[in-house]
Amino acid sequence: MTQSRTIDDQEVEKFAAMAEEWWDPFGKFKPLHKFNPVRLAALRDRLCAHFGRDRFQKRPLEGLRLLDIGCGGGLVSEPMARLGAEVVGIDPADRNIKIAEAHRRESGVNVDYRTVTVERLVAEKEPPFDIVLSLEAVEHVADPAYFLSQGAALVRPGGLMAVATLNRTLKSLLTAKIAAEYILRWLPAGTHDPRKFLKPAEIAGPLRQAGLTVTEEVGFSYNPLFDSWRESDDLEVNYLVVAHRPEAADPPASRS
Repeated sequence: MTQSRTIDDQEVEKFAAMAEEWWDPFGKFKPLHKFNPVRLAALRDRLCAHFGRDRFQKRPLEGLRLLDIGCGGGLVSEPMARLGAEVVGIDPADRNIKIAEAHRRESGVNVDYRTVTVERLVAEKEPPFDIVLSLEAVEHVADPAYFLSQGAALVRPGGLMAVATLNRTLKSLLTAKIAAEYILRWLPAGTHDPRKFLKPAEIAGPLRQAGLTVTEEVGFSYNPLFDSWRESDDLEVNYLVVAHRPEAADPPASRS
């Protein structure tokens, strides 16, 4: 029987070819740099609420172990480490990991970067994490349901998983694909394949099957007039699914 795998070799090669531009706010990842502050704030607030932390503290995620799946150049891994989390960032493209590691050394942030797939971590029995993040990665993998199940397997009881991606809608096709890549030239042509965009149910379903409880679906909206992003109820384009693994049930009381 052929073992499932998450990586899509063409997608890995595509992002590896752009690796040197991960940290250039005016380069090929410019839209991600604009989007990142709103996305990070949404994550910070929900992580702090879930773990009972004060989001106004300098390092509110202190003592929590976090996995960033598909970390790319580290645009999420580094901020999460600055918030105090013990971060492991993984990516199948070694070129991305080398860029992330070089920037980590320059910035002095402590992140454990590894060139590895999520299924390999599971196979090697990596200890579970308090937090598992998969941000704008699932739409680039070969088998999204399997990818999500493997990420969920690494969430400890009481832990949280957050998945961000693009919805498969007409609005998303027009804005995230046609406008962003071919009209406004915000992204290189071919960055996204709209056939691989996923509806929220296609994220929530595999997470539930893996034993997680989906607690929230959050949208993000872009305002072209002010060239800014904000959190919203609109899931039509960019959205985030938040889920947690329930604590293990208490054992039944013994009978005398």
